[in-house]
Amino acid sequence: MSSDGANVITGRAVARTIYGELCNEVLSMKKLLPNFTPGLRIVQVGGREDSNVYIRMKIKAAEEIGIDAVHVKLPRTITQVELIDKINDLNDDPRVHGIIVQMPLDCERKIDSHRITDAVSPEKDVDGLHTINEGRLAIGDLGGFLPCTPWGCIELIRRTGVEIAGATAVVLGRSKIVGTPAAEMLKWAHATVTVCHSKTRNIEEITRTADILVVGIGVPEMVKASWIKPGAVVIDCGINVKPDPTKESGTRLVGDVDYWEAKKVAGHITPVPFGVGPMTVAMLMKNTVRSAAKALDLQLRTQWTLEPLPLTPLRPVPSDIAIARGQKPKNIAVLAKEIGLEPREVSLYGNKKAKISLSVLERLADKEAGNYVVVAGITPTPLGEGKSTSLMGLVQALGAHKQRNVIAALRQPSQGPTFGIKGGAAGGGYAQVIPMEEFNLHLTGDIHAVSAANNLLAAQLDTRIFHECTQKDKALYERLVPRVKGQRKFSPIQLRRLQRLGIQKTDPDALTEQEYGAFARLDIDPETIMWERVVDINDRYLRAITVGQSPTEKGITRETRFSIAVASEIMAVLALSRCLKDMKQRLADMVVAFDRAGKPVTADDLGVTGALAVLLKDALEPNLMQSLEGTPVLVHAGPFANIAHGCNSIIADEIGLKLVGKDGFVCTEAGFGSDIGMEKFCNIKCRTSGRKPNAMVLVTTVRAIKMHGGGAAVTPGAPLNKQYTEENLELLEKGLPNLLQHIANGQAFGMPVVVCINVHVTDTPAEHELLKKASLKAGAFAAVVSTHWSDGGAGAVELADAVIKACEKGNNFKLLYDLELPLLDKMTKIATTMYGAGQVVLSASAQEKVKRLTEAGFGNLPVCMSKTSGSLSGDAKIKGAPKGFTLDVEDVYVSAGAGFVVAMCGEITKMPGLSTRPAIYDIDLNTETGQIEGLF
Repeated sequence: MSSDGANVITGRAVARTIYGELCNEVLSMKKLLPNFTPGLRIVQVGGREDSNVYIRMKIKAAEEIGIDAVHVKLPRTITQVELIDKINDLNDDPRVHGIIVQMPLDCERKIDSHRITDAVSPEKDVDGLHTINEGRLAIGDLGGFLPCTPWGCIELIRRTGVEIAGATAVVLGRSKIVGTPAAEMLKWAHATVTVCHSKTRNIEEITRTADILVVGIGVPEMVKASWIKPGAVVIDCGINVKPDPTKESGTRLVGDVDYWEAKKVAGHITPVPFGVGPMTVAMLMKNTVRSAAKALDLQLRTQWTLEPLPLTPLRPVPSDIAIARGQKPKNIAVLAKEIGLEPREVSLYGNKKAKISLSVLERLADKEAGNYVVVAGITPTPLGEGKSTSLMGLVQALGAHKQRNVIAALRQPSQGPTFGIKGGAAGGGYAQVIPMEEFNLHLTGDIHAVSAANNLLAAQLDTRIFHECTQKDKALYERLVPRVKGQRKFSPIQLRRLQRLGIQKTDPDALTEQEYGAFARLDIDPETIMWERVVDINDRYLRAITVGQSPTEKGITRETRFSIAVASEIMAVLALSRCLKDMKQRLADMVVAFDRAGKPVTADDLGVTGALAVLLKDALEPNLMQSLEGTPVLVHAGPFANIAHGCNSIIADEIGLKLVGKDGFVCTEAGFGSDIGMEKFCNIKCRTSGRKPNAMVLVTTVRAIKMHGGGAAVTPGAPLNKQYTEENLELLEKGLPNLLQHIANGQAFGMPVVVCINVHVTDTPAEHELLKKASLKAGAFAAVVSTHWSDGGAGAVELADAVIKACEKGNNFKLLYDLELPLLDKMTKIATTMYGAGQVVLSASAQEKVKRLTEAGFGNLPVCMSKTSGSLSGDAKIKGAPKGFTLDVEDVYVSAGAGFVVAMCGEITKMPGLSTRPAIYDIDLNTETGQIEGLF
């Protein structure tokens, strides 16, 4: 206390100091992430001028500090529902770190202000008024947002040097905004606190005991000098307008304390104005920067807060579905939060699966990507060698046991194998995706969307041929560009066709007769049609059909066939697209046939691009699921591995690589053996995405190597020959060349190869040792025996360690060929390097098509070799690792939208058939429990 009375606590000066501190914090944030800026949104309903004054003060302070503050102005006519919707949009916007709703609401309709303050996310409630933040303060949890005015009061008290702990504090007023939270904050600062209000008796006697007096009662100059203990700290939160004829305005601002009288008694006192007021704004800014710092920390955090699911393997190992049913999955929203996804980026499909918005790539654009690992296999037996199971075991080991950020990126399985012989593709044993029923069946409908889009294009193709065959040019043109209410105009997609034709006109009535015909008539050559209808089941009777047999089609028939849905080029487009715009362009570029002049006819020529994009918009978003041990799995796209490139989507991998961060791992699978899926993963997928994989995991089994050594035929559903169930080192050694070829395949791309020996119960240690020694001698980075099928992630820890070490090596990835090579040379490079072939020979038909495609501008595309998965050669009966053979290419066609040329090596069916006894017989629905039975 000075000789002139109390020391004046000037909030304006303290606020300036805080602004400087906050400005430095924001600059530090930008050094960590240059494009990061704290964001504040001030929501105002109506336009009260007193509110506008406060808002301008807040925006000015924010700009000075470096906060992006936006005044969100809403009309007085807004309803409560509309206002809450707007607040929810701000809650979901990652650029916004703080939200305040300016009170009072200046609205025509009744709006519950409490509901509005509680609509603001507690994580963005920088006013500190949400019930959750109030509750946290009440129980002493000061980690949430503190109400700005009371927090400013506490800060001012601390700046006086007066010790709060042990002091007697009295708070006049119990409002939600000031009095009640001020009392709580003083209490948790260890003062002894009394709250007085309008019903309190002997209020003057109580206030005279206070070492600290906080006043917020809304009565002008109510507190007199006689109420104040000499030397006390007096914090006046009131602001009232009082008539004053000496002022030009006729009024002056006063507090709830009679300032000039109290100043004579108090030790420290805040003036009105320029006392608590500036501190309220300063603490609002402090809360906003605090919120932004938390958001930045989450964005920069390298380690997830993932809680694995416990796994207790049983003996004997139960069926896959029994294991899957025995594990209760996490709520998928919880998993999404654990791996750093924002709520707005997650569209829930129930509580076990979700779609992930592509906007996550924008949010994490500046984040370093993680390690990229491809899991491939040797040439498999018809039973499969467990690539999916091994991949799941690896990610469970990395995530649940090595505490690494890791995401498995898998294809969505077709329902064809699920209802056929092979069964599902969720992995197996204790290394699975769950829930396996949802994974193996409809999931979120992506394959159905692909089927619908594919068949819409097929319908438009045949319909266009029909209408061109049955109409003259002018009539066809009139129907394609009809008059609506006396006017007609081209649609955007029709304008694009005009541009391709070189017709620089936009008025439909300005075209010449010749231009009518050029625009309206695609003149498709039916013999060149490459587009087929699809269905996602095995149906052998659709391998050859005739369409157009109804009398209404006027005898315009043609022979065609169905393919299984995952063989559609649209599925490959979905997998290779990098964004919506890229997908739309790829759809437009798909070549469905050639015209009679030999020019390609595209989906865009048929006018269907936009419609296809609409059907596929949601399908472009990856699906989030989880492993048996609660680690994340992204499931997306499922192109056939022999017809197309056999890998999951680029988008899923990109999202995964950003989410895991630079020290994390995305492990993805390439279909069939390394000669097929891995080669296309590198030469097609990685060429498109620009990503360079860090390592390859090569899955092998004792059983498959024995088959390649001359073992008896392996037939699904039939018992295994004893050659496979008893130790046979001689047979195993004879099969080693197949394993060595696949190791060499990975090395050809510059990747370190980790061999994973997927254990079967009949294997022996000696057989494992033989495979390990041969792998290491061939130059594999490591060779590991893995028991993930029976032990889950715990059985793949050694594999995980090997993968971690392999990824620590320098990345020496390289592509196998340059795009400038002729198509035949690219085929030859693949066949000689990956398969061990001596040469590639094109049939006469294939030679003609290569010539046509090259002339049409498709010669610089990568090549997708379509061959049997049962052999390194083009003949499924030839096992082992043949050398110097001739690979015959029977047919060639372009998948222009996907961006590759397909070379058909031998007879590859795009429509599987059902066996005599498919899995259909075992699949059932339990009508009492609602559970699906019989899946495997």
